Amino acid sequence: MSILEYIEQLSQDKLLYFALPVFFVSMFVEFKVAKEKYHSKDTGVSLLMMVFSAIVEFIPKVLAFFVFFYLYQISPLNGVVNRQWWAWLLLFFADDFSYYWFHRLNHEVRLFWAGHVPHHSSVHMNLGTALRQGVGERIHKFFFWLWIPLLGFDPLMMFTMMGVSLIYQFFVHTELVDKLPKPIEFIFNTPSHHRVHHASNIRYLDCNHAGILIIWDRMFGTFSEELKEIDHPVYGLTVNIETYNPVTVATHEYTAIWKDVKRADKWSDKLNYIFNSPGWSHDGEDKRAKVLRKKLKEQENVRH
Repeated sequence: MSILEYIEQLSQDKLLYFALPVFFVSMFVEFKVAKEKYHSKDTGVSLLMMVFSAIVEFIPKVLAFFVFFYLYQISPLNGVVNRQWWAWLLLFFADDFSYYWFHRLNHEVRLFWAGHVPHHSSVHMNLGTALRQGVGERIHKFFFWLWIPLLGFDPLMMFTMMGVSLIYQFFVHTELVDKLPKPIEFIFNTPSHHRVHHASNIRYLDCNHAGILIIWDRMFGTFSEELKEIDHPVYGLTVNIETYNPVTVATHEYTAIWKDVKRADKWSDKLNYIFNSPGWSHDGEDKRAKVLRKKLKEQENVRH
């Protein structure tokens, strides 16, 4: 197919039209069941973040589509991998693997974290929080998928699978579902696993980056079990911004980076404030998640 034929097919994609009504109906049902999980101003900010992220993503998404198409065209597997059932299965794993690393590095590289942090800025865990998307992360997101069209997967398949993943992830943002049967908890990202991801407790920081499959976190050492009995998840940031101003929610970490860069004298320190993990400091306590978790583990070992 030509690029114009792909664009025509993309314009006929109804996945978003199906998903949005389902999202809002699900939020309404959750609200009716558990009103205490919602706060009107907080939910309003979440909806604004959804709109902001969609606007910011438009140009990067269009550019990504053309780049994906070009890479697909030059792939030696172009025409070999079509839309067979096994191709969709392989793409499912490839897409989820890409999402894991995209999401993980959004937590481990401060510049990326600045674009992702709006999603974690709510102190509430509900389906509305799922719509509070990171704004700045839309700019660099698609780089993590560039390798997939080289394997012969066409861009329409890729965008469809990315959409399926986002729809799945919407439903893990809830406190109304407790732990599921152990085989499901072992393989899939679940509400229990994702509550950990949104928690600001030291034990849970920068864990469970999964999209659909939690196996990546288990494989790469970023998995943490939800232990509500001894450490109930507390949502939000380690230092909450306490504002409902949508512009501040979207940009506050970029401002914080700029302030840190200005007060550092050495270029190496300036670069660390941009590319090292959040919490790194050249003149204060190291509050990176891995450092804090290590200290907590040492303290627990001493107590026992």
